[in-house]
Amino acid sequence: MVVGSLAAGWLAALLLAVAPFVTTEVPRVTGALLCGYALGWALLAGLSTRITDQPQRWAWAFAAFMGAGGVLLLAFGGSVMGVLAWVWPPVLLVLVLFAWRQTRRHLHSRSRALLVLPLLVLLALTSLGGVYQAVGAWADAKAFPMPGQLVDVGGRSLHLRCTGSGTPTVLLQPGAGEFSSNTGWIAPAVAKQTRVCVYDRAGRGWSDPADAPQDGAALVTDLHTLLARAHVAGPYVVAGHSFGGLYTLAFAARYPDEVVGMVLLDSTAPKAATNLTKVTRSGSYDVMSHLSAMVATLGEVGFSRLYSHVEAGTLPPRSRDEVRASIAKANTVKSTIDEYVQSNRAMEQAGDLTDFGAKPLVVVTAGKGSAPDWAARQDRLAALSTNSAHRTVVGAAHEDLVAKQPDAAQSSQAIMDVVSAVRHHTQLSK
Repeated sequence: MVVGSLAAGWLAALLLAVAPFVTTEVPRVTGALLCGYALGWALLAGLSTRITDQPQRWAWAFAAFMGAGGVLLLAFGGSVMGVLAWVWPPVLLVLVLFAWRQTRRHLHSRSRALLVLPLLVLLALTSLGGVYQAVGAWADAKAFPMPGQLVDVGGRSLHLRCTGSGTPTVLLQPGAGEFSSNTGWIAPAVAKQTRVCVYDRAGRGWSDPADAPQDGAALVTDLHTLLARAHVAGPYVVAGHSFGGLYTLAFAARYPDEVVGMVLLDSTAPKAATNLTKVTRSGSYDVMSHLSAMVATLGEVGFSRLYSHVEAGTLPPRSRDEVRASIAKANTVKSTIDEYVQSNRAMEQAGDLTDFGAKPLVVVTAGKGSAPDWAARQDRLAALSTNSAHRTVVGAAHEDLVAKQPDAAQSSQAIMDVVSAVRHHTQLSK
């Protein structure tokens, strides 16, 4: 009965979390999971009381606690998440201690040692992880106030920060899972010569999450709307690292009259469209987005915060700590997973740019750690323009082009070379 009840709860949690009527925001998927778990505890309490001589009435407390939290999250989403983050960990720990005593008195089968007690230990660790996450998030919010501004792009806000002055304006796109602070070496260097703008894609840094996974077309539409509403006029030099290169290519293809130069920093290569992938639209059902939200709930109990401490160690101290704070958020986990799920579509959309004319283009390639055909793919990117240069940074790995100061300096120089070529209508040097 113990095994069956708890297994039913886990199954109900999974089914509710991927149900079409549950939206894919992390708080609401968390609420669906809690409602499923509540059902399992209710079954254990009800069935054991009705048909056995070992009633486990203590399980009603878990059912009520998880059910109430689940309903609140399903009904109100992120608006109650911040409050519940401080409430649920200590309450859960008290319930675990209560249940531990009750099972010693009222559960005399092997399931107590084999299943219930290990589960209670897991719940206790979960409550401690919740405390760790809540305190860490509070400390991060105090330590890292938002630079720049939030701009409404249609019911949600994106973070934008522009520094420096001059024209053309440089737009930076960091790689997959990254955000504005990952440009901590590059943005200040470029801002010495011209205006440079960095922003956080939906669900990263200080930006609100999107209501559905975003492919490359949705991302560049967001960026264009953001720039228009923030009154950041072109012309633009667009620069992207890794996956950010895909969005840079897609932006140049979508808005060719506004883009006057481009820099690709070890960019992911585009590919020809196959028409096999579908665009995920707001309101459409997408099971992968539900599953990514389920994985992201681990961030609410401190897992991603533990991992964050090993990341971004070579960025400037302030940028490094901001990156770690972002990695620790559940929304960052979800948006990163969604980004990889949408990668095929993004690569196809980047392939829409087939000719960059004679506009200045610099392709910068990492000198180590790449696949055997990587250099050839980068050569094809350089061939998009008749005024291009392909430079290899010897000894640099993929992430080094933005994360390590000496290699990031060469990335910054490539951007400034393109800015200069745009201003003076000159050919790029190799």
